[in-house]
Amino acid sequence: MAEITVTAGPWRGGDATFQVEVRDGAITTSHTVTLPPRLAADLGWTDERAVELIEASFEFLLEREPATSVLRRFRLDVIGDYFPDYADEMARRARTRA
Repeated sequence: MAEITVTAGPWRGGDATFQVEVRDGAITTSHTVTLPPRLAADLGWTDERAVELIEASFEFLLEREPATSVLRRFRLDVIGDYFPDYADEMARRARTRA
């Protein structure tokens, strides 16, 4: 299983930015993820659990594709454009991790 490290960055204009590193064996990828305002709440998470949401989102992505296929820079809300079950799954994970 891949090791996911999430580091919170600055809040800019209501958006939160996170640096994510994924280590899977000998391969390490780095990603910059922006969390738009209200998205955490829309997915069933609190802002205080934003780092956990980012980690859960990467777990979700890595269940579907290798880390090398994950975009290097993206807004978290685009995941649903690629995977329609994302919002429902994040709401489920928010409840099970509470």
